[in-house]
Amino acid sequence: MRIGIDCRLWNETGVGRYIRNLVSNLSKIDKKNEYVLFAKTQDEKTIRSVVSGQLSVVHADMSWHGITEQIRLPKILNEQNLDLMHFPYFSVPIFYSKPFIVTIHDLIVNRFNTGRASTLPLPLYFAKRAGYHAVLSNAIYRAKKIIVPSNAVRDDLLKTYLNISSSKVEVTYEGGFSQKPKANSQQPIVEGRYLLRVGNFYPHKNVDSLLLAFKDFLYDNYENHDVKLVLVGKKDFFFKRIEKQIEELNVGANVIFLENAKDSELFSLYSNAVATIIPSFSEGFSLTAVEALGCGSPVVVSDIPVHREICSNAAIYCNPNDINDIRQKINFACSLIEESRNELIAQGKKQARKFSWEKMAEQTLAIYTSSKML
Repeated sequence: MRIGIDCRLWNETGVGRYIRNLVSNLSKIDKKNEYVLFAKTQDEKTIRSVVSGQLSVVHADMSWHGITEQIRLPKILNEQNLDLMHFPYFSVPIFYSKPFIVTIHDLIVNRFNTGRASTLPLPLYFAKRAGYHAVLSNAIYRAKKIIVPSNAVRDDLLKTYLNISSSKVEVTYEGGFSQKPKANSQQPIVEGRYLLRVGNFYPHKNVDSLLLAFKDFLYDNYENHDVKLVLVGKKDFFFKRIEKQIEELNVGANVIFLENAKDSELFSLYSNAVATIIPSFSEGFSLTAVEALGCGSPVVVSDIPVHREICSNAAIYCNPNDINDIRQKINFACSLIEESRNELIAQGKKQARKFSWEKMAEQTLAIYTSSKML
């Protein structure tokens, strides 16, 4: 087959990591099919450095979620005479009529119908939401197959879009770090005891509740006063709101912000943290949890279906709607005796080994092959 993959989000976090690992692993395991990667010019050199085999790169210099994507992208795709197209994100052009599969990472936008999750004025925000639902519905109903990263997302998808056959939706778990980073990965980047939180600052990530719980934690016991909270993420519009809250809570002396952390730096941060905290209201897979568990960091996660599925008995669970419970679970993680901590870390590493990008790519290749028969 001649298979296309939309790689325009190559350099992003989250979906970008998914695309990078998918493409690099497919180039290693599949010597049969021919791949066409649609990418932005700025990413072409990087893409060529990590792939091999029968892969070609075609320029697709347009942003996602825009009119240009809907109009120009189908023409670019059609010029390549593809047997199958893989959109690793819900943003599928409505006028693309050839066979495709789509990866739906989550339905978070469906669940959080609020202007807090947008930088746009409310009228434009709701217009954009209407466009989102139209594009998403088109992708879901017209795709030959739908890939999701967890059973939690699969269940949510089938409950939300009632006319979809369950056989159309395939779960391919994602992975953690592809390989152990080398240089200085064991050297502490942050001195002393610290809690770690990695990811963007969208409202559903519940960082504001974490900060309230952290303030209470600091004053709960004198021994906690030196513990830091390290926030790793992008300094964007949503961070500014968190930054203001940090100032209002007067916890700035105990909060450290890091942007654009490399994998080797993340490995060090996870490995040396007292615990990694993930208080989200919703996640599609919880990549942060798998990375943290694989690096030997105890995790405190919100008690939501996807975390129960991915972390099993290797995590400390908290109620994301209860600030006092978040505080108590953070305190519990920080108070673990060495034997209990080591046991939790061992369980975490064992759990993390169940997930790998190589296995994800193998399963995706099998979906490509089965799609040919549909």
